[in-house]
Amino acid sequence: MPEKLDTAAWYRRFALIETRGYSATYDAWCTGISEDSDVLQLLDQLPAAKRQPNLLLGAARFHGAQPVPYPEFRAFLLERWSQVRETMLARSTQTNEAGRCAVLLPLLAQIAADSGDENTPLALIEVGASAGLCLYPDRYGYSYDGGPVLSTGDVPGPLVMECATTGGPPLPDRVPHVSFRAGLDLNPLDVANDDDVAWLEALVWPEHTHRLDRLRAAVAVARREPPLLVKGDLAVDLEDLVQRAPADATVVVFHSAVLAYVDEVGRGAFRDTMLRLTADRHRPLHWLSNEGYGVLPGVEGALKKEDVEVDRLFVLAHNGRAVARTGGHGQALDWLSR
Repeated sequence: MPEKLDTAAWYRRFALIETRGYSATYDAWCTGISEDSDVLQLLDQLPAAKRQPNLLLGAARFHGAQPVPYPEFRAFLLERWSQVRETMLARSTQTNEAGRCAVLLPLLAQIAADSGDENTPLALIEVGASAGLCLYPDRYGYSYDGGPVLSTGDVPGPLVMECATTGGPPLPDRVPHVSFRAGLDLNPLDVANDDDVAWLEALVWPEHTHRLDRLRAAVAVARREPPLLVKGDLAVDLEDLVQRAPADATVVVFHSAVLAYVDEVGRGAFRDTMLRLTADRHRPLHWLSNEGYGVLPGVEGALKKEDVEVDRLFVLAHNGRAVARTGGHGQALDWLSR
């Protein structure tokens, strides 16, 4: 829970900052919950970390909640609370948005080009990988500012990531080759498990049908070529996974919308690990971070939020230095001039 916010304020803020203008259904639901003493009382019986708006919304959708006005949703929630509660306690928010590859690709291509040999492959390691759908940037297509599709072959329509850019980012002319893809997660999701896939689908917001289509197409890619997913803690188990990367590949460790769910001690330990790994000259390693403002304190070059900016923007950083602001689902890339 954000510091100094009670549950009602948390849901009110989520409605205003995260959902308004982005999901009318979730805006109405979270606003309603913030004013509903009965539902708030149920939520307050959960551990603080399990009261997250996204977790409740996903759990309700997982059990069949439809995009209806709040009074009908409220009735559903109260009737099915035991099931919703059980899912909230058992699962966590693990949105796996493949569209974020669109904001990562310019840096991935730049890293590949700077390796000294255009044939040098990338070894991708994602922290907080969920089902690993962001580990396939070379299997997707990209259209920046409505331009031609960049891909390595025929890509179905839902897997063409559309991204609007500002600030003149270094847009790639080729998709880098990936020879190794692995993910680390406290609870990896299995694309071969129907319940896990249903959970991923439940985390897509109701109005975002294009994202649901994209998710299903990305799941099909991962089912054909399953990634290596390791159950483990980002501050403890990452280095062992890095050691498994091929010696002839350039290692890139990346993460997106993960650190907000890690406590301050864990963030600090992860930051220290990444700064040490990127400073190691024996095995060059790149670190890409695409996270909300303020989740990487103490990193030189981290970007602070300006007063006019909304919280739903992310900050894209390379080796701890901010290079862009990004849309949370990869739909926008605002390159920084510095």
